[in-house]
Formats: sequence, structure tokens, C-alpha cells
Amino acid sequence: MLAPFGERLAAYVIDGAILGAVAAIYTIPLIIYVTAQAIALSGPDGTANPDAAPGFIASIFISVGATFVLGLVISYLYHVEFVLRSGQTPGKRFMKLHIIRLGTQPGQAISRADAAKRWGATIGLGLVPFANYLDGLWQLWDKPWQQCLHDKAASTTVVKVSPVSSTARPGGVFQ
Repeated sequence: MLAPFGERLAAYVIDGAILGAVAAIYTIPLIIYVTAQAIALSGPDGTANPDAAPGFIASIFISVGATFVLGLVISYLYHVEFVLRSGQTPGKRFMKLHIIRLGTQPGQAISRADAAKRWGATIGLGLVPFANYLDGLWQLWDKPWQQCLHDKAASTTVVKVSPVSSTARPGGVFQ
């Protein structure tokens, strides 16, 4: 049975909450560091020190860039590695959903390339204003597989499965 829109959306929200919590772990210390640096570089009256501004601005750009790259790496590991191991992210597992390649059965793993295509399409569409909404809503009118755009990029779809078939593949996770 193809996964209903509401259940896919719930899985997406769960995964977003998990990734948001992880992002907070490394972003909050960065915000504290940048704020402390700004306070330390200001004059006694609270005004900015013009001599320190270029170095401070450079450190902000480096910090934001590093945070962005770290976020991409964590997102890739989350969305690709979980799918490789069990065909599910934690949100999909909670909702009893499974990602399959078209023409295969639940329980059969999709390839790393397929998982990376799904992730890459999601990231790419997220860079275009409003395209991420179109990506998620696409399944509402797509027939017959109810695919989102990122599913189409990897020839995958999401199905509802019983709790028994939502476990990792037998014989180990790296087969």
C-alpha cells in the first residue's frame, strides 16, 4: 500500500525535529562564541572597534560556512545511511513507512546512489524558493505511484508496511 500523504508528512516533521535538535547542539555554542567575541571586541562604551571589524566579520563567515557544511554532512548521513541500513529514516520507522525502488518489494534495500539521489534532489529543490513545497505536494496528484519529486529523481516511492517488515535487512546492515 502506498504511504498516505499525512503519514509521510508526519515522518518528515519527526525527522526535521530530530535534525533540528542535532543542529542546535552545534549551532548554539557557535552563537554564544560569536556573541562573546562581539562583546570582547567592542569598546568600553559598547561601540564597535573599527580595527577589529574585518577579522570579526571573517570569523563569522568562516563559522557560518563551517556550520552549513556540517549541517549538509549530518543531513546526508541521516537521510542516506539510515535508508541504506533499513529503508527508513527514524521518522519513517515511527510511522511504519518504507522507501522502495519502483519494481521491488518492501524489505529490499535501495542503493547508496538511489538514496543519495533522493537526498540531493531534496537539497537542490530546497535551494529554489517554494520548490520544496512543490516537491512534497507533488505526491498528491502523481499517479500511479504518489511520488514526490525527490522520489522521481531516484525512481523510488514510499509504502506503508507492517511492523514486522520495518526491521533492518537480515544478515547485517552493510549487505
